Amino acid sequence: MLNDGKSNRVAVIGGSRIPFCRANTGYKDSSNQEMMTATLKAVVEKYNLQDKRLGDVALGAVIKHSSDWNLSRECIIDSGLSINTPGVDMQRACGTSLETTLNIANKIALGQIEAGIAGGVDSISDAPIVYSDSFRKILLASAHGKSIQEKIKPWLRMRLRYLKPKLPGVKEPRTGLSMGESTEIIAKKYNISRQSQDELAMKSHINAAKAYDEGFYKNLVQPFKGIHEDNIIRRNIAIDKLKLLKTVFDKSEYGSMTPGNSTSLTDGAAAVLLSSEEWAHNNNLKIKAYLTHCEIAAIDYINDEGLLMAPAYAVSSMLKKANLNLQDFDFYEIHEAFAAQTLATLRAWESEEFCHSKLDRKTAMGKIDPIKLNIKGGSLAIGHPFAATGARIIATMAKLLDDKGSGRGLISICTAGGMGITAIMEK
Repeated sequence: MLNDGKSNRVAVIGGSRIPFCRANTGYKDSSNQEMMTATLKAVVEKYNLQDKRLGDVALGAVIKHSSDWNLSRECIIDSGLSINTPGVDMQRACGTSLETTLNIANKIALGQIEAGIAGGVDSISDAPIVYSDSFRKILLASAHGKSIQEKIKPWLRMRLRYLKPKLPGVKEPRTGLSMGESTEIIAKKYNISRQSQDELAMKSHINAAKAYDEGFYKNLVQPFKGIHEDNIIRRNIAIDKLKLLKTVFDKSEYGSMTPGNSTSLTDGAAAVLLSSEEWAHNNNLKIKAYLTHCEIAAIDYINDEGLLMAPAYAVSSMLKKANLNLQDFDFYEIHEAFAAQTLATLRAWESEEFCHSKLDRKTAMGKIDPIKLNIKGGSLAIGHPFAATGARIIATMAKLLDDKGSGRGLISICTAGGMGITAIMEK
């Protein structure tokens, strides 16, 4: 509905986030609700939304405790917004907060609401620990007992092995491979060298550090827990240091992925404010950019394509609908789950064979200008709290376009399950 010429234009007012932190460091004692509430409060204060009733707030988390079942609504109540603002929880793996953004955007486009907030949060540090099903059944049976005897009897079945926890993992249930293991396969398939991966990682850190030094993130990042800057950024990074790191997903001589060219497990939260043009004007808020197109794709990663290659397909389809070429953009924000995945996506677009056989194109989509890619740092440097990355990127792109005063930006995010979610923003 965003680009049909009949719907309301969707304005991106801007966003805010807390600094992203490596898991089990700065936010090791913070919950999803605490981080997301702090981020919502930052948006409320930034745009003077105190006691305002918004049409909807869509938030999400990939890793949730059972107590987080109504996370969005609970965060709203403590955010400073009117308690009459509704909320909804959503999830699309690493694309969660881009999905929540599109949910709010489409409601605005259809005239269902005038304004809303989209966002996401994830804590690896506070991941839920699950025990065996046998232990769960004993607990439930005991809890349902009506007498002392009925409450004690189930515990007679207890065995020490039932206490062995099921630790959280990121393996795909259909392949049994982790994202890193899956991406090693992609790296080999697309001939992505260790050198090129390390170079992309180094560039990500250099760009992120420079952006902080130049004040780009001053109005985008709200200090939290005494932390003012993403603590994953390596200011003293050097290619020689990256070369020394050992591979982690394929430890043979053929492996190429290391902790240096892969995203770190990260805690954090981000959110963005969207509205109709009229609502923005009525509330004296500047429109930084417009959200104009979006596309979602899923691929057969079990039998055919690499797990994280779906954005290559989604971007192609989106550009066809928008009647644009890959080169028609001033900025590219491509999520760096792994350097190898980002580079493989770029290589696929440059491949005549891939574009013809997979994307139904007569010619290759071609190259992008690397100078325009993730110019304020990407996920390799900033970090990747799964559900927060999309909102981080939306807010970054809005500021980039607003600072330039014109232009167009492409957003691309890969996700677990062989999916990709993409969008176009314009000034």
